[in-house]
Amino acid sequence: MKPLDLWFRFICSLSVIFLSVSGFYLPGLAPVSFCEEDKKTGDCQFTFKKDEACQKVCTKSYDTAKLEDKANLDFLKRGMQLNYQHHWIVDNMPVTWCYDVEDNQKYCNPGFPIGCLVTAEGRPKDACVINSEFNKKNTFYVFNHVDITITYHSGEHENWNGARLVSARLEPKSVKHSSENSQTCQGPPMEIPGEFSSNLNLTYSYSVTFESTDLIKWASRWDYILVSMPHTNIQWFSIMNSLVIVLFLSGMVAMIMLRTLHKDIARYNQVDQEDAQEESGWKQVHGDVFRPPQKGMLLSVFLGQGTQIFIMTFITLFLACLGFLSPANRGALMTCAVVLWVLLGTPAGYVSARLYKSFGGEKWKTSVFLTALLCPGIVFADFFLMNLILWVEGSSAAIPFGTLVAVLGLWFGISVPLTFVGAYFGFKKPVIEHPVRTNQIPRQIPEQSFFTKPVPGIIMGGILPFGCIFIQLFFILNSIWSHQMYYMFGFLFLVFIILVITCSEATILLCYFHLCAEDYHWWWRSFLTSGFTAVYLFVYAIHYFFSKLQIQGAASTILYFGYTMIMVLIFFLFTGTIGFFACFWFVHKIYSVVKVD
Repeated sequence: MKPLDLWFRFICSLSVIFLSVSGFYLPGLAPVSFCEEDKKTGDCQFTFKKDEACQKVCTKSYDTAKLEDKANLDFLKRGMQLNYQHHWIVDNMPVTWCYDVEDNQKYCNPGFPIGCLVTAEGRPKDACVINSEFNKKNTFYVFNHVDITITYHSGEHENWNGARLVSARLEPKSVKHSSENSQTCQGPPMEIPGEFSSNLNLTYSYSVTFESTDLIKWASRWDYILVSMPHTNIQWFSIMNSLVIVLFLSGMVAMIMLRTLHKDIARYNQVDQEDAQEESGWKQVHGDVFRPPQKGMLLSVFLGQGTQIFIMTFITLFLACLGFLSPANRGALMTCAVVLWVLLGTPAGYVSARLYKSFGGEKWKTSVFLTALLCPGIVFADFFLMNLILWVEGSSAAIPFGTLVAVLGLWFGISVPLTFVGAYFGFKKPVIEHPVRTNQIPRQIPEQSFFTKPVPGIIMGGILPFGCIFIQLFFILNSIWSHQMYYMFGFLFLVFIILVITCSEATILLCYFHLCAEDYHWWWRSFLTSGFTAVYLFVYAIHYFFSKLQIQGAASTILYFGYTMIMVLIFFLFTGTIGFFACFWFVHKIYSVVKVD
């Protein structure tokens, strides 16, 4: 058994310490009232309201003659080098390590390191700076003891019995255990030399203290964790930055719609149609602007999936803003997103079928199957490969096989049939009527300038939407990869709205410029213009990987980029769908108000 496994056995014991009584609350948000009853928990006795001092959990011996022990110790030291962290949970709350930071502020970290290193040059790394006794060169100091303080709020003066946990803090320590300090766990730090030259005994222990308070209520027990994260000012800066971009784009669109387009329409609708035909511009391509695009089936499939993702994201963020998906309800955010995606197969099938029918497509069975299976299949295959790596590495983060089977059951048992139902109603609807007829012979597109060619326009189109989200993206990546709490869903929902507006306006602007250059291939371009924001997201994820993370090893690197590709694909479909439908509305609007012979 690996050394960390023995220590983690104690983690498991913390979650089943108490006999609890629950009331009727929202799922996952019900307070738990604890009673003073003993509960045997694994290798240790842990009883509510009973303080314990220097309780031994286990002792791990490392023998220099055994290759397995050497490998286990190397694994432990490598974890300390890379600042690996423990993450413990009590009563659905993280056990936090609180310490002072700049400007006399206190930061509460929902985890604590397994140890630290003093380099061969004598420089303490990471957590080694907290103790002046950590001063030996090329030496590891393992945190093998924790002082836990559990604070609870009693219900003696209220209408409920027992007590409710409102905080759980700890202080990690490095202690070299011996018979002299067996009762206090005080003494010199536990040193592990850089070179494994002698046998080593490593003992893990803990102390626990219970404190009562009437100042903190159960409903506000997360405040001390969230308030200590000084991100609010940065978030407001991000919002203001995004609003400036939106105002700029809105002004440009308003100018085009109210001035340029108004003049164009007045000129095109003048009585002397012969003079109007000599003009150049967007009106001249009216007979080709609604010509079906190439690979229309694939575009309709992407748009159906994008619609499904858009509705899922909107509802999820809305529920998160109401507090249903807060960090206190662990796993609720992902569960809600998956359930909504499963249930939203109908709009995906409907949108895909209606658009494919308007493109003149006849292979409706292939279209429906691709809508139901293509993008979800890519995501599931990627996720399965990443999970396979976790299984091989023996990680506790691996999803059990039974859970994967359940996800497949939801996909094929609910989502796929709902997609077929939506496609059935979509194909029964009449073809979408366009405001102008399409000519039989395609019009020749004139030579384009550099800025009106497809690739430069698509690349430029994703810059402004990405500028609205990149600050928010930093905090999201931190919550995924750096174990930080993300709770500012109000900011995120506002950024979501700004992103929708920015994608729409940027795509409409570029679409107008291309139509004025008499390039009528707007179907795919409108999707790819805003969808290219996902490419910038991927580039930022690469920058984040090399600048913020200390990930080493092929498996960890593959995991990072594998999960990132899932995010990029989902974001590509999401933003591309926004841009397409905004452009679809714009093109229908402008060509419905001009007179055509």
